[in-house]
Amino acid sequence: MNLMDQDLARAHMSRRMAEADAAARARRLISARRWNRRAERASQRAARANSAVW
Repeated sequence: MNLMDQDLARAHMSRRMAEADAAARARRLISARRWNRRAERASQRAARANSAVW
C-alpha cells in the first residue's frame, strides 16, 4: 500500500511539474511576442523620424 501511495504521489508531482513547465513556456512566449511588438513599433518610429530628417 505504501508503494502505491508513493507511486501516486510521484505521478501527481510529475503532472504538476509538467503543468508548471507548460505555464512557464506560455509566459515566455507571451513576453517574447510583447517585446517583439515593442521592437517593431520602435523600429517604425525610428524609420519615420529618419525620413522626417532627410
